[in-house]
Amino acid sequence: MPGLRLLLVIIVSVTLIVADHHYDRLTPVRSTLATGLTPVYWLGNAPYQFSDWVASLFTTREDVKQENEDLKARLLILERRALKYAALASENNELRRLMNSSELLDDRVIVSEVVSVSPDPYSHEIIINKGRSDGLQVGQAILDAHGLMGQVVQTSQVTSRVLLVSDSSHAVPVEVVRNGLRAILLGTGDSVTLDLVHVPDTADIREGDLLVSSGLGGRFPRGYPVAEVSLINKEPGEPFVSIQATPKAQLSQSRLVLVVFPPNDGVKALPASDNDQGKPESSVTGDVQEGQG
Repeated sequence: MPGLRLLLVIIVSVTLIVADHHYDRLTPVRSTLATGLTPVYWLGNAPYQFSDWVASLFTTREDVKQENEDLKARLLILERRALKYAALASENNELRRLMNSSELLDDRVIVSEVVSVSPDPYSHEIIINKGRSDGLQVGQAILDAHGLMGQVVQTSQVTSRVLLVSDSSHAVPVEVVRNGLRAILLGTGDSVTLDLVHVPDTADIREGDLLVSSGLGGRFPRGYPVAEVSLINKEPGEPFVSIQATPKAQLSQSRLVLVVFPPNDGVKALPASDNDQGKPESSVTGDVQEGQG
């Protein structure tokens, strides 16, 4: 009978949900399914790569020449920044040695590419083309050239699922760069708006303040840009102010992202010069904040 079958399906579904929630029994199953769906991700990304290939066939010589000129100008800017950061890194390393600090100057990262986006409008997730075979684990921070994007929530052998900071279930401990004020930044389900919660109405916070990851909780590295305060609304008589912030990362646009590895995790990072060979999948050592300029 259809009614009996429906009842059995509901009972089995509820049983699986409870077992997964309390005992985490379905994680291997989800990981296996994610690995099996890898060809689907590649096929979903194929039209974009095909359109790029077709567009390249109709590129004129003038376009190529202009692109080369733009790349040369950008290279000069990046080389100047590299010299500046090299001097700062040398000075900071010397200061750390004087202070007997064992903290690393830079976090180790590998470059990954976004190959799929979750079709669920209520879930802000992406799929990247790095997985357990590359050393990725659940909880690692994901960044683009502008700031913190999110964290790895599921890994398969060759891909990983990333929950973005804009998801309504995501939270990041942050602090205001200007004065060190700490708070929690919550996703709203809107890719351009985040909520800063539990900020007293007497707190010193202003529109335009930069919010960076505080490092509390040990999940996200400290000091990476997360958002910028965009709107402050103080209601009379309310103990807390309503604060909105705009994410620094380009959540809906970035295709290349950085996966951050914690110190001493056994992942070998290549020198920065190795990354200049043009292979985005290579491991590199770098400071994401360089990409802000």
